[in-house]
Amino acid sequence: MSKHQFQTEVSQLLHLMIHSLYSNKEIFLRELISNASDALDKLNYLTLTDEKFKTLQYEPRIDIIVDKEAKTLTISDTGIGMNKDDLVENLGTIARSGTKSFIEQLSGDAKKDSTLIGQFGVGFYSAFMVASKIEVLSRKAGEDEAYKWVSEAGDSFEITKADKDTHGTSITLTIKDEEKEFLETYRLESIIKKYSNHIPFGIYMDKEEYIPAEEEGKEGKTEIKNVQINKASALWRLPKSEIKEKEYKDLYKQISHDSSDPLLWIHTKAEGTLEYTTLFYIPTTPPLDLFRVDYQPGVKLYVKRVFITDDEKELMPTYLRFVRGIIDAEDLPLNVSREILQQNRILESIKQASVKKILGELKKLKEKDFEKYLEFYKVFGKVLKEGLYGDFANRDALLELVLFKSSKTDKLISLKEYKEGMKEDQKSIYYITGENEAMLRNSPLIERFKKNDIEVLLLDEEVDAIVMPMVHEYDKTPIKPVNNSEVDDEITQDSEKTKADEDKYKEILVKMKETLKDEVKDIKISNRLSDSPSCLIYDKNDPDFQMQQMLKQMGQDNLPKVKPILEINPDHAIIQKLAQSKDFLYLNDIAYLLLDQAKLQEGMKIEDVNAFAKRVNTFVSKAL
Repeated sequence: MSKHQFQTEVSQLLHLMIHSLYSNKEIFLRELISNASDALDKLNYLTLTDEKFKTLQYEPRIDIIVDKEAKTLTISDTGIGMNKDDLVENLGTIARSGTKSFIEQLSGDAKKDSTLIGQFGVGFYSAFMVASKIEVLSRKAGEDEAYKWVSEAGDSFEITKADKDTHGTSITLTIKDEEKEFLETYRLESIIKKYSNHIPFGIYMDKEEYIPAEEEGKEGKTEIKNVQINKASALWRLPKSEIKEKEYKDLYKQISHDSSDPLLWIHTKAEGTLEYTTLFYIPTTPPLDLFRVDYQPGVKLYVKRVFITDDEKELMPTYLRFVRGIIDAEDLPLNVSREILQQNRILESIKQASVKKILGELKKLKEKDFEKYLEFYKVFGKVLKEGLYGDFANRDALLELVLFKSSKTDKLISLKEYKEGMKEDQKSIYYITGENEAMLRNSPLIERFKKNDIEVLLLDEEVDAIVMPMVHEYDKTPIKPVNNSEVDDEITQDSEKTKADEDKYKEILVKMKETLKDEVKDIKISNRLSDSPSCLIYDKNDPDFQMQQMLKQMGQDNLPKVKPILEINPDHAIIQKLAQSKDFLYLNDIAYLLLDQAKLQEGMKIEDVNAFAKRVNTFVSKAL
């Protein structure tokens, strides 16, 4: 016998399981059956692809065994099994990053936590919600020795050598007195049908069945029979007309470990050059690891109903990582390796067709039920936008799906709506990026646009600064940021006035350029300002402030310094009084104040705060 300590995070998790989660305890059975199904899937795959296992004879099945006298519930499978090392690794540690933040998210909210538990892959430990003791007897396929893992929660577990005639795993729970409902066959049957009806292997349990008497007038009798509880059908292979809405939802909950209903599902059977079946789900709630680099893919790959993998990120583009579902291909070899998967033309064709189908269905939802689409977009819109950066083949489809905040309304609008509302002489679609919606709505950069009744899209999400510079047009209409130097010419209402202002303030511009030569690329008269005295824009070939911040977050710290262009408002009192007085004593201070003010309105930091404060104090005291 060997005694082992649980990983610290496991001990914390067990404490939460036992003391914090009081309702929806039935999910423990869903998780243990799901683990058993995975073990059968793995062995089934090996018997088809690995010479060592091809002669292995076994009946894939899951058995539920109740012993009311001993107060035990056993979930047994004939799957791949575990050896001693597997038991320590799988049942003593959590080998995923983000464990600490995951545990912190467990709150005692049963609905939320039951979803998190399944998604994070720690479902085994949920059994401690109903069991005072757990014994795991397992023998790995292809090996002779069996082992027993035992724990009563706490901070440790024991492993001993044991006897087991066949490969597979049996998990025996000693049910707590207050949880005796989980020793009733009717209760277990209802849970199995609710969560595991379409597990592709039979789930068997002893049940009392009434046998009518053969002769009329005599009483029948009750017999105990071992019967299959679940349908064990590959639901996705059935015709859509034969599948009920509840069955679609139940399968989603089974494969996603999500207790919420999906927002929608997309079931496709393709015949012709390629034959395959896909069933994709769009969740209502976001997966726990949606914004993690090490996210767990949500699509399972089958070949002719044989499970191949659920850990292949190549099955869906990264921006559709929230999609859950199944791809079942007819034309792939069963022994397809991960390396082959990544380069396989058949799978790539299925992937491309699937992406177009998913985006097409989302577009239909947007057009038919915009309120429901908004539910989806508020959860997954940021992720969907990522596709604009790299998926050139589907960029047009994605542009029909993305929504934006607007300077003209509090509602999210599409690019199609924006274009329909454009003024007759308007040349482009305009947007502004930043971290704060309120700041963007009041930005000096859009003053002239608002004055001229030109709509500006307000992009306040981090992803916008990366993806939008990659999008140059929509429906043949250019898309431009308002802080791009090219935009000046498009919004100029009076070119003669601009030229006159440039001549009038030539001396001031020259002196300010000399003062700020290390800070700005140029100083020029602005066409875009109406109320503010100054603003910052960028040369069309330079990354703006938001893009620079994003590049730094991505680890690009050695970028050369990008100097902005300072624009000044010729109609503002500060500039006009400066020109009228021709007293340039304070011009250097004014130049820096105009620059620092513009920086603050951009959300930038002022490098020399003390100098800024000193200049402000100087002008305040002068005004008093």
